[in-house]
Amino acid sequence: MRILSKVLVVCVILVAGCAADRNAAMNPSISRGSLAQQGTENGDEISYWDGAGSGEPRIVIDLDQQRAYFYKGDQIVGVSAVSTGREGYDTPAGEFRIMEKDREHVSSLYGNYVDQSGQVVMENVEADKDPRPRGTIFRGAAMPYFLRIHGGIGIHAGYLPGYPASHGCIRLPEKMALQFFQNAAVGTPVEIRHASAPNYVLSP
Repeated sequence: MRILSKVLVVCVILVAGCAADRNAAMNPSISRGSLAQQGTENGDEISYWDGAGSGEPRIVIDLDQQRAYFYKGDQIVGVSAVSTGREGYDTPAGEFRIMEKDREHVSSLYGNYVDQSGQVVMENVEADKDPRPRGTIFRGAAMPYFLRIHGGIGIHAGYLPGYPASHGCIRLPEKMALQFFQNAAVGTPVEIRHASAPNYVLSP
């Protein structure tokens, strides 16, 4: 029994160690460096940035998969986990273009009420709906690397809980938001849809 237990432990270790290698083998376009970058830099097992490739940039947001795909020409050079609008604040589907870029954007609608010393009195408020307590001021939520695509909706760095949770914007991990911001110019097409984007993981 002891020998059998040791064999099982060794097998489990080998299988766990091969998980990342299996993904790389299934998709030759993802380098081992990219796979390493997923876990260490972005804090998730989905996001990666290759950056190689040529052609006009475009972005596809898949609302069902909660993914963003960055294309250069017909080649996917980046994939990111996202958090889109929660129920009642749905991110609109459609075809848009980047209208504005703002590296240090701050929301004019969503944020906290803080007192004169900067202490939060009420958090996660909507400035046009939630009454402001006396003696407080509104402090808008930071939305770094903001790419405006429609009205007040944009792509930016933010918190990703693993499900749609925003007020309509598309949140990315900060390091992915930076890559999208640096590589997408004003005018870049952005498609937001429910139909799945092309799968970047090839079948074995």
